[in-house]
Amino acid sequence: MKRTDWLLETRKMRFEEAYVSYKRGNLTQGEAALLLCLCDRTFRCYLNRYDEGGLDALLDKRLVQVSYRRAPVDEYRKQVVRSTNKILPSLVKP
Repeated sequence: MKRTDWLLETRKMRFEEAYVSYKRGNLTQGEAALLLCLCDRTFRCYLNRYDEGGLDALLDKRLVQVSYRRAPVDEYRKQVVRSTNKILPSLVKP
């Protein structure tokens, strides 16, 4: 498991715990936010997102989107072929 995946899963588990405690009345919004190292306003935004779309709505969109700077696959393959053609002849001794 990658570190980013582990952090995401941990963040989801911690939010669920804080959310349940908040809904039961054991924690205030401020206390739940402190538990998650968030400010009150961010926690309220998370509450709204969670109520509308569930746990998947809290995912960081930057982790699942493909970068707009990423090169197309065919262009990447051409570049790999060019670089190997330059390297391989220099490795062969006459």
